[in-house]
Amino acid sequence: MPPALPQTEPRYTFRRAQRFEHAKEFAAAFAAKAHYARGPLRFSSIPNSLGHPRLGLSVGRRCGNAVHRNALKRLLREAFRLEQYHLPANLDFVISPHPHTPLALTQYQTLLREAGTSLGQLWAKRAARASTPQQTAPTPSPPAPPASPLGNNAPR
Repeated sequence: MPPALPQTEPRYTFRRAQRFEHAKEFAAAFAAKAHYARGPLRFSSIPNSLGHPRLGLSVGRRCGNAVHRNALKRLLREAFRLEQYHLPANLDFVISPHPHTPLALTQYQTLLREAGTSLGQLWAKRAARASTPQQTAPTPSPPAPPASPLGNNAPR
């Protein structure tokens, strides 16, 4: 009997297929109205059918000069790269940070994991609500007009 193959660790990469590339993707995530804010980060999400999560970053100029913004984006990408296997596989995330002093990488990882859990539950609730048929009360018919005391030949 051949020896069992060792369990391989997942590859922690951040490929092009895991990024948002077009403005339409960002607009769709913001328009979905599924947001989660914790600490200095705001997360928006939208479901995807790719089988893996994707990341979009929206870091405004208020977060600092180009050097600070790029350092923040590198930290957020690294947090995503390390946490991608703990996030819901069918969600896209857009992270919009508020101006703040940079946190440690582990803190960004914790925030990302919390957001993934909360937004995953939110989308699961929305899907369950959409799949169950809504029972609506029957609309009452409009009341019949009152009978005319003059009969059917009365002017209207």
